Amino acid sequence: MVDVGTKIPTKRRAVAEAVVSMSEETRSRLFGGDLPKGDAIAAARIAGIMGVKRTSDLIPLCHPIGIDAVRVGIEEIPTGARVEVVCEVEARTGVEMEALTGASLAALTIYDMIKGVERGAAIGPVRLLAKSGGRSGEWSI
Repeated sequence: MVDVGTKIPTKRRAVAEAVVSMSEETRSRLFGGDLPKGDAIAAARIAGIMGVKRTSDLIPLCHPIGIDAVRVGIEEIPTGARVEVVCEVEARTGVEMEALTGASLAALTIYDMIKGVERGAAIGPVRLLAKSGGRSGEWSI
């Protein structure tokens, strides 16, 4: 792991997204709450939060950090669903990996919840949209 012990903690924020593509019928069922496995949106939000909190257990050499805030939003888009995860922390290292992990796990949960209806759904892109704080300052696409 990189030594961050001498860094001064700063307010850091990261925003990531994941897109789950699916048919119009499956999208309607997802956002209409009509799936055999139940409320996929609620399950995906919780999975996203859990992913953020457990990132250092999943990604080798990732520092464990105490998350100050996380928001998981899931919106309907014409091609399926878009997950957005916003993570905030005051720490010595950034929260990009946490935001990306949360978005990925929320998307995987959506896939798991819809796969009985549509196996051909696809996940991607998963990407960082913005980050702020730390030595490198602000970045966004």
